[in-house]
Amino acid sequence: MNVLDTIIDLRNSAVREIVDKRIKEFRELKEKDSREMFKELCFCILTANFNAKRSIEIQKRLGNEFLNALEEELADSLKKCGHRYPRIRARYIVEARKFRDSIKEILSSFENGDHKREWLVKNIKGIGYKEASHFLRNIGCLDLAIIDFHIIDLLEKEGLIGRPKSLTKKRYLALESLLKDIARKIGIPVGELDLYLWYIETGKILK
Repeated sequence: MNVLDTIIDLRNSAVREIVDKRIKEFRELKEKDSREMFKELCFCILTANFNAKRSIEIQKRLGNEFLNALEEELADSLKKCGHRYPRIRARYIVEARKFRDSIKEILSSFENGDHKREWLVKNIKGIGYKEASHFLRNIGCLDLAIIDFHIIDLLEKEGLIGRPKSLTKKRYLALESLLKDIARKIGIPVGELDLYLWYIETGKILK
């Protein structure tokens, strides 16, 4: 069974209810204020080269520390929570705070997800294409692909790609185009497709 058939089967199972619930949560976050969105951005900064599940746990524990803690305090909290890169992530988060009250307005000024992502990559340290796409999906922008090595492993196993040595912008966008084609065939947004692919590869649906 290929990945297309597997996802179609999952959409006729209890997994779809969990996916639909996640999508609803993403759309609800889109209606929140800038500070709530900023906390989600901090979560995505934490996920770079780190475990997503543990990043969720840290996000729940730290909460408003993302908004207000001094850099040294935030680094200590991240270290206590077991983050792999507490100091550099704390620095990125503190530097990004200049946008904590305006990020919603800034992103709303762009006409599509591609432009929003470019702004994030250029203006937020610690945010690459994967992290920017992840953040935007989590605030309800479903037209971008979140490509990490879980997804690459799956596509490689399916015989759809050869494994890239690195993920350049050009390669990222090429893989995103492939995933958009798969999503189109199923009739779902590519941001929703990611949740099914993650489930196939890991058995989990996180965010």
